[in-house]
Amino acid sequence: MENLMVVYCSCKVIWTLLVTILGYASSLPVGDDSICTAEELAKYSIIFTGKWSQTAFPKQYPLYRPPAQWSSMLGVTHSSDYSMWKKNEYASNGVRDFAEKGEAWVLMKEIEEAGEKIQSVHGIFSAPAISSGTGQTSTELEVHSRHPLVSFVVRIVPSPDWFVGIDSLNLCEGDHWMEEVAVDLFPYDAGTDSGFTFSSPNFATIPQDTVTEITCSSPSHPANSFYYPKLKILPPIAQVTMVKLKKNQLGLPAPYLNLPAKSNEIIDTVSETPLDCEVSQWSSWGLCRGLCRKTGTKIRTRFVLLQPANNGMPCPNLDEETGCEPENCV
Repeated sequence: MENLMVVYCSCKVIWTLLVTILGYASSLPVGDDSICTAEELAKYSIIFTGKWSQTAFPKQYPLYRPPAQWSSMLGVTHSSDYSMWKKNEYASNGVRDFAEKGEAWVLMKEIEEAGEKIQSVHGIFSAPAISSGTGQTSTELEVHSRHPLVSFVVRIVPSPDWFVGIDSLNLCEGDHWMEEVAVDLFPYDAGTDSGFTFSSPNFATIPQDTVTEITCSSPSHPANSFYYPKLKILPPIAQVTMVKLKKNQLGLPAPYLNLPAKSNEIIDTVSETPLDCEVSQWSSWGLCRGLCRKTGTKIRTRFVLLQPANNGMPCPNLDEETGCEPENCV
């Protein structure tokens, strides 16, 4: 009888311990990519479409030296153990160099080192630059069931340290890969340069700030090239589309791509963004002109800082006249 009691107690202890262990295991955090049970590999066509037009973004739109354009795309497929960049976190040295100067060498080394140390990277992909603000570029990428996340960056040219991109987009949905996904892109500030405008000179941010999204009201400064206080939200400055390739499509040109033979320009379908006229402060009043002992006139002037566009508020009068008494009359 005592032996039976010992066995019963031992079983009870083991069962309690097992339940405790299983309960603890079930409470552990699960990564975004740990539940992917889709087929091991999938290939996608990735199509980047620039929508940075003078119609959609008329303020300080770069027309020359250099005109509005996009850098090459640099991206990676990876697991949740790796992060290329994240909003509200500090940019790495590689992302800083890419966002400020379009130099990819340091960022490539960072990606390669992450792949070697913790096997968090499956592959790197890139697409050619676009020589205008509106246009398309494309390439292919491969994801793995243990590396289903996609991240990339594209630099806004010219700009201090501004870019667009995606951070850790999961293309796996449980037991299958997504067939197609399209994402609107908005500008980000890498937090490493303090310029307000597209053509601002290099002025390092010390101490470095975190990566932040640029909106129509943030940074809240009239000099900001994306400052449109009358808008609720900026129109997308770009879009990216990823389409899963069937096996018979591998190696073929990207679908839905409609590029002219000699240019990457595409038809702008973005609604017009109105831009109000901006003028300077009034100058001081000029000398009073007129005959002695009679009312004379004096004038002050101002000048246009920003011409209106897309039916924005027109410019007010640039000079103003008022009566005065001539001085130094004999």
